[in-house]
Amino acid sequence: MMSEASGPRGLQGNLTNYGDAGFALFLRKAFIKGAGYTDDALDRTVVGIVDTGSGFNPCHGNMPQLIEAVKRGVMLAGGLPVEFPTISLHEAFSQPTSMYLRNLMSMDTEEMIKALPVDAVVLIGGCDKTVPAQLMGAASAEKPAIQLVTGSMLTGSHRGVRVGACTDCRAFWGRYRAEEIDSEEIADVNGRLVGSVGTCSVAGTASTMACVAEALGVSLPGSATPPAVTADRTRYAELTGQRAVRMADEGLGLDRILTQGAFENAFRVLLAMGGSTNGLVHLAAVAGRMGYSLDLDRFDAMSRETPVLVNLKPAGSHYMEDLHRAGGVPRLLRELRDLLNTDELTVTGRTLGEELDDSEEPFPQDVIRPRDRPIYPAGGIAVLRGNLAPNGAIIKQAAADQDLLEHRGRAVVFEGAEDLARRIDSEDLDVRADDVLVLRGIGPVGAPGMPEAGYIPIPRTLARQGVKDMVRVSDGRMSGTAAGTIVLHVSPESAIGGPLALVREGDIVRLSVRDRAIELEVSDEELRRRAEEPRPEASPPPPGAGRGYRKLFTEQVNQAEAGCDFGFLRAETDRGPVPGPASVSASTAAGPGRTDD
Repeated sequence: MMSEASGPRGLQGNLTNYGDAGFALFLRKAFIKGAGYTDDALDRTVVGIVDTGSGFNPCHGNMPQLIEAVKRGVMLAGGLPVEFPTISLHEAFSQPTSMYLRNLMSMDTEEMIKALPVDAVVLIGGCDKTVPAQLMGAASAEKPAIQLVTGSMLTGSHRGVRVGACTDCRAFWGRYRAEEIDSEEIADVNGRLVGSVGTCSVAGTASTMACVAEALGVSLPGSATPPAVTADRTRYAELTGQRAVRMADEGLGLDRILTQGAFENAFRVLLAMGGSTNGLVHLAAVAGRMGYSLDLDRFDAMSRETPVLVNLKPAGSHYMEDLHRAGGVPRLLRELRDLLNTDELTVTGRTLGEELDDSEEPFPQDVIRPRDRPIYPAGGIAVLRGNLAPNGAIIKQAAADQDLLEHRGRAVVFEGAEDLARRIDSEDLDVRADDVLVLRGIGPVGAPGMPEAGYIPIPRTLARQGVKDMVRVSDGRMSGTAAGTIVLHVSPESAIGGPLALVREGDIVRLSVRDRAIELEVSDEELRRRAEEPRPEASPPPPGAGRGYRKLFTEQVNQAEAGCDFGFLRAETDRGPVPGPASVSASTAAGPGRTDD
């Protein structure tokens, strides 16, 4: 039985301190009554609605409709809805990268929730870093909160072929770089890839985080997958508003929902849907706000026993609207049920198991596969270690060229994104198809912000020869919409002295996903010698690096395995690791050294 919320409610909460609480409430009511509110309205449960709409954010283009529907739901439940803005992030409209601003958005979200007189809050977001930022902020704010995602875009069509952002964006651009299609066709397809407002229609970061949020229990069952412009999306918005009022009345906070078991459920869904590698970074950050630390080895053990079941691009062939029609996350959770912690509480006030008991019965479809007929036999993401990544690296093995998962090749090294852009298409670049492209200087500190430049393009000379994939290694990230044999999140990053900084042109790099290894075939003695060599003088810092947010970011940001959050934002109490020790079976708990997959 949940306890009633305690403490001042409604407009009496979070009063500005003038030394006279009565005057503070009098002043607050005087101002808000200027907007036309009555005392009856102002005496009700107040639900804040986070507005992340922006003209630069088409992923949030349905924000006005969602806000109105949430308001309707709040009022139907007897509450008072009040919207307020926070930062809005869009991947394509955030320089140097939206990841650079994610922590700032989380701080904005946290501090506004703490500052305003809200009894509960509805978090409306969608594009890549928005949902993680909102969950990070709400987890730290310690008030009842419920997530509502904006929903995915509709697919488009190009010359009779169904297309959607942004896996198909990358596929067509790769064909254009290889001179398989001309400038006229690439211009034509540019206007057909995005069929409506909404987030990417594949298993990119936005879709991944939507599904992960539902698995965490912080959004309503079934709400992750309805496309942005559908009636289902609007109905879920109304229901979310209603539920927010009840959560406020029940005092149901995220501290009771974001538990170790809930994070384990989220990791299962991340793996089973072939989700974005970014999802692991974001989950580590949200978990850190609750005092949990990501255990990469246990995550890898979990991956070994969790097949990819969702036939969604880039690992599969379908789109988010197909996943919704197939039953969405509840259908996937039913397939994974024996691997889940079903006693975990959700925002509905009921356990995950109770929600699954009442979910729709399965029906024939080919988007969510049964366990005996997976898209990929092991989890979508594998953890790698070795002398190139002592603290870990990851690879999205389900979206890689399977022939390259065991590979040795000569390193072709790029010193940052600018060097990559300058040389990758040079006719003079000494590169072969069996080489390993190494890009450093794009980690959390080095870039800054760990941009998605880890999806290193195939050199134009090789693309014209028909090369579609190569082994690529970096300390950066890549979009969840991308595919390829790409080793990411190498930690520690090169900018803070990680071994990636010691790689030289022509060194042999070994990738073995079977052995969970990413290694430089250079002796320890030689690496120590290289590390002791004087380095060229660092170039002067870019303008602004010595002050402001950039200074704060580079001084405080953690590495990928800690979620790239700021150290001072992590919870003060340590609650242990996630996944926990009981999260995987004994047969897979041997960890990254096992080779009998």
